Amino acid sequence: RLALPVLEALGWDAAWASELEQMEDNLIPARIAAQHRGSYVVWSEDGELRARAAGRLFYAHEIGAPLPAVGDWVALERGDGEQATITSILARRTAFVRKHAGDDSTEQVLAANVDAAFLLAGLDDDFSLRRLERYIAIAWESGAEPIVLLTKTDLCADVPAAVLAVETVAIAVPVYPVSNVTGEGVDELGAYLRPGRTVVLLGSSGVGKSTLLNRLAGTELMRTAEVAADGTGRHTTTHRELVRLPSGALVIDTPGLRELQFWEGNLSAAFEDIEALALECRFRDCAHQREPGCAVLAAVDDGRLELDRLRSWRKLQRELESIAARTDARLRIARKRRWKQIAQAGRQRARP
Repeated sequence: RLALPVLEALGWDAAWASELEQMEDNLIPARIAAQHRGSYVVWSEDGELRARAAGRLFYAHEIGAPLPAVGDWVALERGDGEQATITSILARRTAFVRKHAGDDSTEQVLAANVDAAFLLAGLDDDFSLRRLERYIAIAWESGAEPIVLLTKTDLCADVPAAVLAVETVAIAVPVYPVSNVTGEGVDELGAYLRPGRTVVLLGSSGVGKSTLLNRLAGTELMRTAEVAADGTGRHTTTHRELVRLPSGALVIDTPGLRELQFWEGNLSAAFEDIEALALECRFRDCAHQREPGCAVLAAVDDGRLELDRLRSWRKLQRELESIAARTDARLRIARKRRWKQIAQAGRQRARP
């Protein structure tokens, strides 16, 4: 059994304690540290436990309720030995959510109750400003503080120019160039890694999330593949996991994301430049397409706003609208089916 610090060192506070007190007796608090298929690893005052979600949580999930995710605080019912049952999820402060990959129109919570999100982008051939825009937008929507980390600076011929380019899309977001090979820039991240705070590492496969985590921990907490020709480790994380650093900070490592689609929300925080320009448009419902008096199009024409950034905003807006429509339809069908089941059960009970 893992020896763990007191719950407060894992982020537990009086507000969550008050919420738990209003539930059934004999429930204990725990934080989800990892998820493995249908089971969870949780940290509690009793140490590390294995737990499964109660069946009614899956039942409620069909009509929109959440399922437990890494970082969640939950209420546990202890069973025999080290097995426990998760009966409730305590109110989330933040949640980093995406749509499941592919055509599945359901949500996937990548990390919950996160204070800050380290958004990693490698300064190599795979670098993309448009992808980084998407990460920043979803991070703002999560409620966590986004911080951009530009890794593989040792492979970039002009790091200052790369930082300037990123700052054009990372509105009000700190940008730090770091190198997992030399350690340059890593010490500056200490301000975000205070005791009891939780940070999630997010980025595409191979940007160096696990290698960075190993550097922050001062030991090899996460396995990386053989060192590549450029001197960096390849990301081999296969599941999300909460780890505690020597500083007392908590970090959620995640697998590399092949795609990151929106689940819900808006783009105001990530596209503050476009939102500010839109206030100057002649028409309040301006779509920034061909309308006369459009301040956004005028900014593109005179070079104050890049056309690619406007195109990215349009694309993400369409994606949000499409996902919202599919999700609403799925929930309507699920809720209609549920009411039919309830009505049928009621009729059966009423029969003599």
